[in-house]
Amino acid sequence: MSENVPVPDAIKRLPWPEQYQTLASMAEAPVLKAFYEAGCVSAQTPICDVPMVALDFETTGLDSEEHSIVSIGLIPFTLDAIALGGAKHWVVRPRLPLHQTSVTFHGITHADIDQAPDLSDILEEVFASLNGRIPVVHFRSIERPFLNVALQWRLDEGIRFPVIDTMAIEAHLHPDRQPTFLQRVKGEKPISIRLAGSRTRYGLPHYAAHNALIDAIATAELFQAQIHHHFSPQTPIGDLWL
Repeated sequence: MSENVPVPDAIKRLPWPEQYQTLASMAEAPVLKAFYEAGCVSAQTPICDVPMVALDFETTGLDSEEHSIVSIGLIPFTLDAIALGGAKHWVVRPRLPLHQTSVTFHGITHADIDQAPDLSDILEEVFASLNGRIPVVHFRSIERPFLNVALQWRLDEGIRFPVIDTMAIEAHLHPDRQPTFLQRVKGEKPISIRLAGSRTRYGLPHYAAHNALIDAIATAELFQAQIHHHFSPQTPIGDLWL
């Protein structure tokens, strides 16, 4: 499925399991065909029965068309357990140059990436952890679009998949997170829905930010806490994914 042939809207409107079946027949790259053939749970599946993978990218910037992935962290998990033995972390060589601002942000330097593999060299390893699982991220405007563009560059094919976004859940839970003028006068602060601020509300420990693997673990723990406090293990996955 070449990047020059966009996915028809009729396919995008299908339930995710049916999208995967259709996209499996269209995919040309073996890693993408295997990803879609691994399937996707139905929207009615209780979240307690869903295999998930927390996913985090560090990038050279925030625009998927102008910036590149420099590290990937992921960890498989369920509501009951986080599979630390399955945790993976890669530093990868970006297609576009590093800028000092991104080095300052995530600490990955030119020396770190000089001998790093290109994403194409580790795609099979990455997809071994993604296949058959629902990705959980904190701020979906990074992982899904950056992976899509990265695959277009390397495979001439993009990717479609649902995600659970822990930041979007926090935004839903705190629609009035910006204080009014009077509340600001009284010293009230905005409610943070960033990863660290969200974890604090649930009594989760502080972790150093901007390491892809640590942020993936932090996201998995946050999602488990969100379900425990605000939802039910029987909540259908379709109520949460985007």
